[in-house]
Formats: sequence, structure tokens, C-alpha cells
Amino acid sequence: MLSVICPIYNEEKYIAKCIDSILAQDYPKDDLEVIFVDGMSTDRTREIVTEYTAKYPFIRLIDNPDRIVPPAMNKGILASKGDVIMRLDAHSTYASNYFSVLVKALDDYGADNVGAVCRTDVLNKTPKALAIKEVLSNKFGVGNSTFRTGVDKVMEVDTVPFGCWRRDVFDKYGLYDVRLVRNQDIELNKRILRGGGKILIVPNTYCTYLARENYKALAKNNFGNGKWNILTVFYTKQFDSLSIRHFIPLAFVLSLILPLLCSVIYWPIAFVALLSLLAYLGLVGAISAKLSISKNLNFRYLIASFIVLHVSYGWGSLVGLLSLPFQPKK
Repeated sequence: MLSVICPIYNEEKYIAKCIDSILAQDYPKDDLEVIFVDGMSTDRTREIVTEYTAKYPFIRLIDNPDRIVPPAMNKGILASKGDVIMRLDAHSTYASNYFSVLVKALDDYGADNVGAVCRTDVLNKTPKALAIKEVLSNKFGVGNSTFRTGVDKVMEVDTVPFGCWRRDVFDKYGLYDVRLVRNQDIELNKRILRGGGKILIVPNTYCTYLARENYKALAKNNFGNGKWNILTVFYTKQFDSLSIRHFIPLAFVLSLILPLLCSVIYWPIAFVALLSLLAYLGLVGAISAKLSISKNLNFRYLIASFIVLHVSYGWGSLVGLLSLPFQPKK
């Protein structure tokens, strides 16, 4: 049996689309259970899921008073019956062959975790939202994450989103780390790799992540991601819990702030910050101009999206770094 686990919290805008894509799967429903683990949503999420559980007996809803993803996944894993576990995200939809392709690849290649490319889309096709979508799919925007940039063959990778494991993987490597508000999937995958496991990405299916559509939501989400890059390393005591690409925005923010602080002692050092800023803006401008022409996107929204993404991510990492002396021991 395949047990699909999906943590949810206040997902009323997205949850129906997610469930409809689950119902459209070509995987046999008599060999499937879907467990939604709700962090005590305050919107209509529970009501919407309950409407589906009343119609489809293989869909269940359980509670997660802890609200965050790691306890939700652990509760779902422990409540599940399947010998194969899959993790979904309610902000996404899934190609109709997503379940069947990942489960087959798990058997065919003997991997410990199998995932697929995660495309980015938006619900509302406004010029600003389309610019954000493009930036979140662009190598300069998100680094060289293979699951975002795409593959044309089966590849070994360091992480995948919304993967598929045999149950005994959790017996061998442990459950999700409940200390981590973000980066829990990356950390689990790094743990698997350190233990000699294999993680694969396959080309013949995909999921579609529905991105935030305004700068405030984009900044809030990526500030949290950046902050938890630092805290993930702090709590796990493993620098390789993440990859170098996760710390590049922090390096950029520091290249602006540190020279300005040092300029109090020796003012010409401030030019280092100016050069860093001009180099970044020049690169962002060139990439945005190319994307604007080739994909008919708004130039100003592209520049703003890159800046919001990188600065909020880097600022979050800096705040995480400065907060380390005040972190509770866990």
C-alpha cells in the first residue's frame, strides 16, 4: 500500500486543487491511503478536506497541534499503514502519473528516496505574479536546484521535494527532526546521504508548486527560509545539512553591510559595498532584460522580484546568525 501524507495549515485557497490532482492519479485507489495532517487551521481548510473524506474513504484527516511540518509528517507516518510513504505539499498539484512513476522508480532503482521536478506556477496570472513565477524558476533566482531547473534523465541528487520512501528508510535513518520549522526535507535527505543512501530525481513526471503572488508574501516566506538555513545547521551540528547555494544570499547581504560598518573606521571601504551593489544590480538588470524580451514579462517586476527574493533570504540568514546566542538548547 502507498500512504500519502500531506501536512496542511490554512490552505483554503489551494487545498481543493491539491486533492483534485490526487483523485486524478492513475495509481489504484484500493492500494492507496491519503492522510492530511492539519495544524489546527483557522480558515476553511478542515471543512474542505472533510467534504472529501465523506466521499472518499481512502482520505483521512488527523490533527497536528504542533502545527509545523516535522511533527505532522511524523504523526502521519506513524498513523499510516503503507509499506511506501510519500510526502505531498498542499501548495502544489501533481501530474496524474506522479504516484505511479515515483513508486515504480523506487523499486526499479533501489533508491532510498525518489522525487521529480517541481515546476512553479501561480493561481492568478497578473504581471507581478508571472514575474515572481519566473524568478522562482530561474537559476539566478533559486540557484542550481535540480528539482527546480529540470532534468531529462534519472539522476542522483542531494535532495528532492515531495519524495517517496520505503517505510524502512525511517527505521534506518530516523523520522523528521521536530526542531526544524523549515528545511526538514533537505535535512532528512542529507541524513540519508550521510548514511550511504541514494536519492534520485526522475524526468517523466512532475508536480507544480503554486507560488506566493505578491512581494510581502514572497519576502516573508524567503526570510523564514534564510533564517532556518542558519538554525538548521545550528540544531543539527552538521554544516552539510544544507548546500553552499543556500548561503549565497547571506554572503551578498554581508558584502553590503560589513563594508559600511567598517567604513566608520576607514571610509573608503564603503566603496566595496557600492561595487557589490552595482555588480548585483547590473547582473539582475541584464537577466531581467533578457527574460522580459524572451518571455514578454514586465521588466520592473522581474527586477523587483529578484531583489525581494535575494535580500529577504539573505536578511533572514543574517537574523538567524545574530539570534544564535539566544536560541534555546534543544
